Amino acid sequence: MNDRNVTDDLATAHERAIERATDGRRFAAWIDGSAHEAASGATFATRDPATDTPITTVPRCDEPEIDAAVEAARTAFEGAWSALSHEERADRLLEWADRLTRHTDELALLECLDTGKPLEFAEAEIREGIGYIEYYAHLLHGDTDERVPIDGETHAYTREEPYGVAGLIVPWNYPVLLSCWKLGPALAAGNSVVLKPAELTPLTATRFAQLAEGLLPPGTLNVVHGLGDEAGSALTGHPGIDKLSFTGEDTTGEIVMGAAAEHITPVTLELGGKSPFVVFPDADLEATAATAAEGILYNAGQSCDALSRTLVHEAVHDEFLERFVSAAAEWTVGDPLAEDTTIGPLASEQQLETVHEYIELGRESDAELVTGGDSSDGADVGWFVEPTVFDGVANDSRLAQEEIFGPVASVVSFGSYDEAIELANDVDYGLAAAIATEDLSLAHRAAADIEAGTVWVNDYARFSPGLAFGGFKRSGIGRECGPEALNEYRQQKTVTIALNG
Repeated sequence: MNDRNVTDDLATAHERAIERATDGRRFAAWIDGSAHEAASGATFATRDPATDTPITTVPRCDEPEIDAAVEAARTAFEGAWSALSHEERADRLLEWADRLTRHTDELALLECLDTGKPLEFAEAEIREGIGYIEYYAHLLHGDTDERVPIDGETHAYTREEPYGVAGLIVPWNYPVLLSCWKLGPALAAGNSVVLKPAELTPLTATRFAQLAEGLLPPGTLNVVHGLGDEAGSALTGHPGIDKLSFTGEDTTGEIVMGAAAEHITPVTLELGGKSPFVVFPDADLEATAATAAEGILYNAGQSCDALSRTLVHEAVHDEFLERFVSAAAEWTVGDPLAEDTTIGPLASEQQLETVHEYIELGRESDAELVTGGDSSDGADVGWFVEPTVFDGVANDSRLAQEEIFGPVASVVSFGSYDEAIELANDVDYGLAAAIATEDLSLAHRAAADIEAGTVWVNDYARFSPGLAFGGFKRSGIGRECGPEALNEYRQQKTVTIALNG
């Protein structure tokens, strides 16, 4: 990509793709079933991270737009949306999912341009996200209240009721997928929604809402754009929000939780991670190296569950490291529109600067830079970083303790099982972890001992509707993706009736 002609070709290809993706489209806020601009008239641009050029502009929403969205959501919740039966609500969601599926190519292109992720990955994530909407719609068909046996003189049962208006805030790394993780259960449970996408990646959320027109009653799904300290703060502190769900940094999660506390608003928080990949000496090293590479390089390492700490038994360290570097070299950095690209640019210039700062920390430490460390091939446009591996990283260093959100792996050696578990748990986070071993007993033992909400064995990022996802410690509160997520968006009521004897 340092070749001038290649750069020109990249710019031309993306210019044409942007024209195709935005032609005839208006990416305004979506409130009460129609497009809205900010009352102030303010807008901001969303930029293509591969070329650092603007894609389009969106409204810079603030309190007036949040107020309007919450009011529209309240009206929908108390009216048309709550009037639907379980089956009718499920049918509407399934019709919406079917329409979204027919627009997969369009949505994938928007996601690719907005986030920088390879087009093939964007398409897969669109389909996976739609699958979660379908999953929660289908759950409604078997959803019933429960009778509680007490005695012969009392009839008692429980009801599961939606909270009302749910405020959903999603980050920039998986805009569609994480939106669907929340939209599916929130809407299926009977809530109306105000969704705020990240300011870096607002486009697919807008199209999702537009494609719900005529299927979801106006006000059921509202999308507001804006900055975190403006629109985000207005949403999290709004007295008309009955439930909050946030995915993002743990420090921002603290702010969200504090804002929710003022009104005792229940929260679901899916926060950061510093996930360990524990490689035991009996592991299949070739397969394990491939998993380790995927775990830190998929989405350019911009994943809360990225396997950013690779803990390797000293007996196989050297052989594993060699295979790990070879596996990482098979990941191709380049134009996210190109078929052979597996690593696109980082999502923003700010994120590029952050990753470079951590790489410099690693260079200045006692760790060894084994491969990478620079912008991809000296590219002079876009926010690209090549796969980077540090060996001999101290587990108490910032490189191993802090969430980098880039394609930067830290390799740490261990000598015993107890040391491996101690290292794995010696972070503030507990979102996910992985284990590599051929010993099933060892796998079960380690899975029980590691403090994480999800543990993969000889695998990475095996998500599926029905499998709960969420964290321990500073990685969050609550669970998404599984059937229990429905209960994150509804509250239980107990009813007892005295029977006349």
